[in-house]
Amino acid sequence: MADLFDKVAGFTAAKEAMALGIYPYFRALSDSEGVTATFEGKEVVMIGSNNYLGLTTDPRVRKAAADALAKYGTSVTGSRFLNGTLELHLELDRRLAQFVGKEAAIVFPTGYQANVGVISALIGREDVVVLDKEAHASIVDGALMSHGTIKRFRHNDLKHLETVLGNLSSDARALVVVDGVYSMAGDICPLPEIIQICKKYGARLLVDDAHGIGVTGKGRGTAAHFGLTDEVDLIMGTFSKSFASIGGFIAGDADVIHYIQHHARSLIFSAALPAPNAATVLAALDIIENEPERVEQLWENAEYMRNGLKELGYNIGASNTPIIPVIIGERYRTVLTWAALIEEGVYTNPVVPPATPPNGSLLRTSYTATHRKEHLDRALQGFKLVGERLDLIPASDAV
Repeated sequence: MADLFDKVAGFTAAKEAMALGIYPYFRALSDSEGVTATFEGKEVVMIGSNNYLGLTTDPRVRKAAADALAKYGTSVTGSRFLNGTLELHLELDRRLAQFVGKEAAIVFPTGYQANVGVISALIGREDVVVLDKEAHASIVDGALMSHGTIKRFRHNDLKHLETVLGNLSSDARALVVVDGVYSMAGDICPLPEIIQICKKYGARLLVDDAHGIGVTGKGRGTAAHFGLTDEVDLIMGTFSKSFASIGGFIAGDADVIHYIQHHARSLIFSAALPAPNAATVLAALDIIENEPERVEQLWENAEYMRNGLKELGYNIGASNTPIIPVIIGERYRTVLTWAALIEEGVYTNPVVPPATPPNGSLLRTSYTATHRKEHLDRALQGFKLVGERLDLIPASDAV
């Protein structure tokens, strides 16, 4: 019998990058996640965070977490199914459902567990789950765990989606799953057209709005952005972005949520969200509802950077949200660019295959409502210096 660990010896890519001093992953920040951070002793402008509304350091959010910690402690030590449900969780379920415009919601310990639990609960061996090719890994994993039939369609390709659904048998039960905002490309899905196609073929629709909640639709998500909340069957969201916490939720019709909470293994067999995390989300919800200017400022900052990066000559793809990819192409050059930007005091996230197409390596940048113009200008200056140095963009004195 072959040794299972033989594969370990063959995994050398990360160690080679470490030896060159350009390995970008699992490296620690030593400061709070605000508009700036400290990376290995160097202050950097943070444009690699999902802290879209800048709430992770808001004193009201911190106080809510501290108060819940003092009252409830650090853990509920049980699942929502048994001893792990607090009144705090029930209040959060109710508030989230109201916020996104659905009858009911249920909170999961993480966003990953929400997608895995919901899809594997709803899809059985005789069912079909249809995924956008750029759907998040948690969606793919949920589909694999469901043991149902998995179909994929090309990213945002409406004709291909219709072909896939049209080729299913007339008695097939199908769930289409898309991201509201795609986390790498930063583009919004064509939701109105997707809804029409799903209705034509009788498929149900789940929108993963991890990067849409708090961002699109005045913060209420992609379905609200298009005014189509009632037309989407299920809305999923996470707390690790705009809500300054950790966790996830699914919202929909009350009977569907009731079914999910009794069949989602990742909910039933995981400890519930700790009280401080739940209280953080409730405090963030209050702020989002009462301070709509935060979302407006987020979009102003994103548009400023989108225009600035375009003017410098960078390829930012189809981004139309506060996620703006800077597409470099080749993997090694992408990591070199990341390292050079760190030296200039700018923190981005290098993303390489298999998270991107083979020649689509990129620097993922994202922006917050609390970035000031001086932070954004500092980031653009870093991109200018590095881009010219590495021949990524034309030199400023070029004709």
